[in-house]
Amino acid sequence: MPIAFLAGTFSFAQAGKDTLQSKEKAIEAVTVTVRKPTIESKVDRTVFNVANSSVLAGNTTWDVLRMTPLVSIDNNDAIKAEGETVTVYINDRKSVFTGKELKEYLKTIPADNLMKIEVITSPSSRYEATGSVINIVLKKRDDEGFKGSITLNNRQNTKNSQYTNFNVNYHKKNFTQTVIGGYGNNINVQSNSSIQTTYDDNSTTYRDSRTVMESRSPSLSSTSEFELNSKNTVGVILEYYQSNSLSGSEASGMKNKNGEEFVNSYTQSQNTTSLNRNFGTNLFYKWYDKEKNKILDVNLGSNYYGNSSDDYFNKNIIEATTPNLVKNQEIGVLTDTENRNYYLKVDYTQPLGKSGGNFEVGGKMDFNNNAVPNSLYGNMPAGLSSRDVFHYEDNINSLYANYSKTFFKKLETRIGLRYEHIDYKIRQDVAGTSRKDAYGKLLPNILLKYSFSDKYDLSLTYSKNIWRPWYSEFNPFLIPNSDGFYTRGNISLEPNPSDRLYMKLGILKKYFISGRYMFTDQDYWTNYVTEGDKTISQESNFAGKVHKYYVFANTNQTFFKNKFTVNLGIGWYYIDNSDFNRRNELEKAKDYISYLSASTNLSYTNLFNKNINISAWVEVSNQNNGNSTTNKPNIFHNISATKIFPKSQMEVSLQLMNIFQRPNYDATTYVQGGTFRNTSKWDWYGASISFVKRFGNQKVKENTKTDVEKNGGGK
Repeated sequence: MPIAFLAGTFSFAQAGKDTLQSKEKAIEAVTVTVRKPTIESKVDRTVFNVANSSVLAGNTTWDVLRMTPLVSIDNNDAIKAEGETVTVYINDRKSVFTGKELKEYLKTIPADNLMKIEVITSPSSRYEATGSVINIVLKKRDDEGFKGSITLNNRQNTKNSQYTNFNVNYHKKNFTQTVIGGYGNNINVQSNSSIQTTYDDNSTTYRDSRTVMESRSPSLSSTSEFELNSKNTVGVILEYYQSNSLSGSEASGMKNKNGEEFVNSYTQSQNTTSLNRNFGTNLFYKWYDKEKNKILDVNLGSNYYGNSSDDYFNKNIIEATTPNLVKNQEIGVLTDTENRNYYLKVDYTQPLGKSGGNFEVGGKMDFNNNAVPNSLYGNMPAGLSSRDVFHYEDNINSLYANYSKTFFKKLETRIGLRYEHIDYKIRQDVAGTSRKDAYGKLLPNILLKYSFSDKYDLSLTYSKNIWRPWYSEFNPFLIPNSDGFYTRGNISLEPNPSDRLYMKLGILKKYFISGRYMFTDQDYWTNYVTEGDKTISQESNFAGKVHKYYVFANTNQTFFKNKFTVNLGIGWYYIDNSDFNRRNELEKAKDYISYLSASTNLSYTNLFNKNINISAWVEVSNQNNGNSTTNKPNIFHNISATKIFPKSQMEVSLQLMNIFQRPNYDATTYVQGGTFRNTSKWDWYGASISFVKRFGNQKVKENTKTDVEKNGGGK
C-alpha cells in the first residue's frame, strides 16, 4: 500500500513595487497570492491538490489516482487506502463501479479536469458504510464565455497506445455548461504465473499465461447548471462511456506429484471480444442560504451498465495415464450483463443555535436490479452448466445525522450515527439456487481534535464500518479463466464488519505522526478449491480475529522560495493473524506480519525561470490481503517534465514510467490443504509524450460546498 505525503504547508508568492522619490518611499502596490500546498493533512482526510500540478499533463484520472498519497492499486485493479478497500466518489457522488469496471471508467476522464483528490480516512456518517473514501473533485470553471482544452497523448509500453480528449466550458450569467469527451486506443500486456502446492497428495502445479488486450474507448459527459436566483440552483449531469475490447492469451500448465512424477499438462489459448456501455444521469437541486449557512442538496439519478462478451477457449490436455492421447476441450462463454441502479439522496446542513455547532442530516434510497446471463458452447468438460441467468436485486435505505462543535476554541468534536438497512434477493433461473436476506446496522462515528497551540494538535477518531460483497462476487456460475483456473462467485458470502481507531499528531503544521488500529472477526477473501481436475478461484467466508496496527510519519517541505516541494512518508505495519490462521487451518501461513512501506514526491516549479516543471514519484509498497501475503515489496516510480508556453496556452509533457524496474506482484495465498503463489508482471512501464492546447480563461473555483461542512470535520 502506498505511504505518502500526508503533510501540507502554505506557500506564498508576493509581488511588490517600491518607488523612491526625493527621500520619500511610496509603496504603490502589494499583491499577495495564496497557493494551496500540494498535500494538505486535515483531521479526517489527506488532500492531494493537483489543479495546477504538472502531474496532470498527459495522464488520465486513473493515472493520477495511482500517485495519490495513501492510495494503492493491486493486481486485480482494486483501489485501496492504507491497505483497506475503499469506496470511490466523484464530486461527492458514489461511483457505481468497482475493480476493472471502475478502472476503465476513470481512464476516460482526462486528468486535466482534476481539482483535487481527497483520501478520507475518517469519513463522517454522511458517507455510506465502508472503510475509507476517495472523493475525486473535478474543476468548476465559471468565467464568462467559452474556454477549455484539447489533449493528445502517445504512450509506449510493451505496445503503443494513444488517447485524445477535450473539455469545453461555457458560462453566461446564471448558466454554466461543461462538455467532456475522449477517445482512447490502448493496448495492455500482462504476464502471470502461479505455483499451486497441495499437501495431501504432495503435488505441485505450475501455470503460466500471457494476455494482450486492445480496447477502444469513446466517452462523453455533460453538466448543465442554472442558478434560479442567489439561493436556488438546478442542474443535470449526463455521462456515457463505452469500451470495445479484443484480447488474446496463451497459457500452459503442468502438474507433478512427489517431486517429479508427471500427472498431466495442458496448453490453452483464449480469444475474447467485449463491449461495455455505461450511461448515468443525475438531476440535482441545491438551496444555499449563504447568510445563515444552510444547505439543502437533493439528487435523483440512475445508472445503467451493460456488458456483452464472447470468450472462446481451446485447451489441449495430456494425462500421464494416456501420454500419446491429446484431449481437446473447446469452450465458449457468452455473457450479457445488464445492471440498473436508481437512487434518491437528500442532505441538509445548518448551524445549530448560537453555540457554534453544526448539524447535518440526510438519507438515501438505493435500488439495484442486476441480471447476468451466462451460456456455454463447445465440447464442454463434465461439471459445467451450459447456461443460467443470475439475478441480484437489492434495496438499501439509509439515514444519518452528524453534529459538530468546537469547545474552548481548542477542542473540535464531531459525533455521528448512521443506520443502514438492506433487503436483497439472489437467484439462478436454471439451477434454482436462491437466497433472500435482510439486515440493518447502526454505525457510530466519533471525532475529537485538540489544539494545544497553533503548532501542535492531536486528533482521535472511532468508527464502526461494514463492507458488503459486490454483486458479481455472489454469482455461482462456473466459467474458465485465461490462466487455466476456473472462477465462480459464492452465494453464501457475508458482509465484513470492522472497528477502527485512528489517531494523528500534528507538529508545526509540517510533521504528522499517525497510528491506526483495526479489528475484525469475520471477512471474505479469495479462496481456491479443487473439484476433480479443476482448480476454482472463489470468494469464501473466513471467521477469525484479525488485529492490524499501523504507524505512519510524514512531512511536506518547500525550498528555494517555494519552488521545490518534497513530500515524504514512511509507515510500519503489523498484522496479527494468529487466530484467523488457526481457526481456518491455514498451515504455514504467517501468524504475525511486519513490514515497512514508503513513498516520496519531488516537484520543482518554473525551473531556470523557463516555465519548466519537473516531478518525480517513488513508492515502495506491500499488499497483504487477508489470507494472501506479499513475498517482496513492489517499487513504482515516475519521472516527468512539462514545458509551458503561456502566450499560446500550450503544454508539452514527457513522462518516464518505471523505467528502472518493471513492477510486479508476488504473493502467496494460504488455503486449507495448500498454498498458491501468484506472480503478475504489469505493463506499467515505458514513456509517453503529450500535447495540451488550452483556450479561453482557465480560471477555476473550488468545486466544494461550504465552510459549514469543511469545519464540521469533513463532508
